[in-house]
Amino acid sequence: MRKIIHRAILSIIVLLSIAAPSFATDGYFNTGYGVIQQGQGGAGVALPSDSLVGATNPAGLALVGDRFDFGLTLFRPFRDASITGNELPEGFPDVNGHYDANRVKNFFVPELGFSHSLSPRLALGVSIFGNGGMNTSYTTPIFLLGTTRGGVDLEQLFLSPTIAFKATEHNAFGLAVNIVYQRFSAEGLQNFASPSYSSAPAYVTNTGYSNSYGAGVRVGWLGQLTPIVSVGATFQTETYASKFSRYRGLFAEQGGFDIPANAAAGVSLKVSPEVTVLVDGEGIFYGQVRAIANLDSNQAPLGASDGPGFGWHDIAAIKTGIDYQVTHSLTVRGGYNHSSLPFDGTQTFFNLLAPAVVQNHLHLGATWTSQSGKELSIAYVHAFGENVNGVDSIPPTAGGGNANLHMYQNSIEIGFGWNRNKK
Repeated sequence: MRKIIHRAILSIIVLLSIAAPSFATDGYFNTGYGVIQQGQGGAGVALPSDSLVGATNPAGLALVGDRFDFGLTLFRPFRDASITGNELPEGFPDVNGHYDANRVKNFFVPELGFSHSLSPRLALGVSIFGNGGMNTSYTTPIFLLGTTRGGVDLEQLFLSPTIAFKATEHNAFGLAVNIVYQRFSAEGLQNFASPSYSSAPAYVTNTGYSNSYGAGVRVGWLGQLTPIVSVGATFQTETYASKFSRYRGLFAEQGGFDIPANAAAGVSLKVSPEVTVLVDGEGIFYGQVRAIANLDSNQAPLGASDGPGFGWHDIAAIKTGIDYQVTHSLTVRGGYNHSSLPFDGTQTFFNLLAPAVVQNHLHLGATWTSQSGKELSIAYVHAFGENVNGVDSIPPTAGGGNANLHMYQNSIEIGFGWNRNKK
């Protein structure tokens, strides 16, 4: 047990040192957590599969046994934008045209989990994962924003100690405490760094990374209704975080950037001994957080409580998946994830920095399991290209017109798991 704890601590240190940004695809949240879940559409509320289950439904920790899991994702988002119909006065440059936001192309995102059964009914564990994030890095300046190359970088890392308890043979409950580290940087927004636009103009852009820390909880239930049907439900509170002090002139509430609450429910159907079908529904409540939800047309200065934001609203995601155990050692899986768009065409100007427009995702995966309980898993996710065209989204004071957004994504994840209950 001591060796396992030492290994977990070492892994935490490694993850904290190499945690990288991702631009996840249900808004800015990941579609799923763990390579197995990513191979099946992000679904897994009612089907725990590894020790990262605390990120999805902590009740599942009571069923996964003694495990250690590690995954690494190569994530490649492709994002760009265009400006059309802009009419700045004579003497200003023509800003209409295409803008490439892929100066940084590749991101590596690690995750790990650890679980240990203290008794047949009680289990402890920890999940460490990137909740999501966003990155844009334009190759040229966007004159409407500033004089240097624009972009943002948001990273969020969750450390989630988890406890789960089997209340009865068919019902389990779980609790995860989410300890969060996040950091943010912005560049190329000089046009907003003035008293005319910001309550703290020295803290709008190009101030380096700003750090933030926060905490919240996730609770979950998992029940087996019949030998064929299992159901689950989970809720994560809003994660209250310290402010990004270096960007208190940019984000509403003087740099506030809490992480929104979310809730999900799912069903698992074992339609045959080899085939399991999964369906999850999730709601993410972006509208709770002013820095995310405030409209970009708000008239208060940037950084004020009612200052402009990204205009995001609550979204829903439907996740479907299927697992097929081909042989004792090989399982293949696939899935589909659809999420609603977090903002509309009137809000595309500020979202030049956060073009989270993808909605449809194809997931594929497989796991090879040895007799000793060692697992090698892979997953591939493709987010299909989406366009959101602006609807008079650029203010008349900036020449009017439309900011148009486009994005698609690919990711490949590899994971290693060890089920120590198998000998």
